[in-house]
Amino acid sequence: MTTTDIRPHTPVEDRPTAADRPIRVLSFRQRLSRWDVKVSPYLYISPFFILFAIVGLFPIGFTAVISFQEWDLIRNSGTFVGFDQYAWILNDPKFWVALRNTFSIFLLSTVPQLLLALFIAAMLDRNIRAKTFWRMSVLLPFVMAPVAVALIFSNMFGDVHGLVNNALTSVGLDPIAWHKDPFWSHVAISTMVNFRWTGYNALILLAAMQAVPREYYEAATVDGAGAFRQFVSITLPSLRPTLIFVIITSTIGGLQIFDEPRMFDNTGEGGPAQQWLTITLYLYNIGWGEFNFGRAAALAWILFIIIVVIGLANLLITRRLVRDEGGRGVKMPRRARKDTAR
Repeated sequence: MTTTDIRPHTPVEDRPTAADRPIRVLSFRQRLSRWDVKVSPYLYISPFFILFAIVGLFPIGFTAVISFQEWDLIRNSGTFVGFDQYAWILNDPKFWVALRNTFSIFLLSTVPQLLLALFIAAMLDRNIRAKTFWRMSVLLPFVMAPVAVALIFSNMFGDVHGLVNNALTSVGLDPIAWHKDPFWSHVAISTMVNFRWTGYNALILLAAMQAVPREYYEAATVDGAGAFRQFVSITLPSLRPTLIFVIITSTIGGLQIFDEPRMFDNTGEGGPAQQWLTITLYLYNIGWGEFNFGRAAALAWILFIIIVVIGLANLLITRRLVRDEGGRGVKMPRRARKDTAR
């Protein structure tokens, strides 16, 4: 026995349309709740952008304006001179000396720093006693003030009564002219940089090492791979994105080095023959030594362009290296992508 539907059939023309339905009026509390969900995230992050606009974007824009002018400090105004300030900086031999010194100190500090940070991170990643103590100890130099580090090491690398030269002469070796020879002055300054930043980079690399699955190492041990082989074949490929990040930050910091060369001697002018004059120190001497804000602003923008170019180069390298990991970046056929999505 079957049953039939005896519900009354409503004609199509008698059914209520969307226009005939009553409009739902939201109360003020409901509208406030919707606004809270949509607007609150932007309000939470707005203080950062507001402060960045005040202390970041405005000084950058104002510096760009000053770089095209001959600025008068008394009248607090300037005369438009076009690219004359940039041309003066690029034609000044001190700029190229400062650029060479900056890259030399950067290479002498970054390469040993990364190698030593990798070694320290690998040692801290092993099963050793008092892990927390050793991990916090490597961060102590980073907590020290840069000026204090520069003062301590400038006394250590003194030409006459320095600790290093006293140790060399005690064993019958000749003292080193730390403040006269450009190479040894770069070595001394890069030692200060390495002392302060090696532990910081080591902790970043250590965090990346701890994110590597331990199953990889167990499988490599079963296959007979030693510790060095595991480090080269497993650890380093896994650290590739983190290494690129550390290299980028070290590059930016190395090109902006100021405290160590400024405190390396009593004058703070980069040496009598500009042996350790860096770009930022050269900028400081132009801006606050000669009080020529137009040229200092032009030099600041030249340094900014150099950092951007090197940063973009590192970004391209990062994309290429990360693209090769895990098959990312390999274009799949359209049918294969559809099957994968299903």
